[in-house]
Amino acid sequence: QVQLVESGGGLVQPGGSLRLSCAASGRSIFIANTMGWYRQAPGKERELVATIARDGSRNYADSVKGRFTISRDNAKNMMYLQMNSLKPEDTAVYYCTGRILSGASTSDYWGQGTQVTVSS
Repeated sequence: QVQLVESGGGLVQPGGSLRLSCAASGRSIFIANTMGWYRQAPGKERELVATIARDGSRNYADSVKGRFTISRDNAKNMMYLQMNSLKPEDTAVYYCTGRILSGASTSDYWGQGTQVTVSS
């Protein structure tokens, strides 16, 4: 079993920055392939924010391009989301997800989420 745990959320003023982290852990050896961040605002569906493949190739939602940067450290099983120039519409619960090979099977794992609130 693999666990994903997010951290780094909080309250920030418009124009501010936050850095989210996602830590992957498990009892046995695992390999995280594509990982990503999703978010869900109140009353809205969960939406893709950004993804990053194991080789580092990235994909962003149009709404965050140029403001957010996704990165990962494969040696540490960590993923990050640097969020700059935050807007009130970025307010949401942010979820870490990963397609992870553990043992003989590949599954999609999700974290519990971390709240990001952008407000003055």
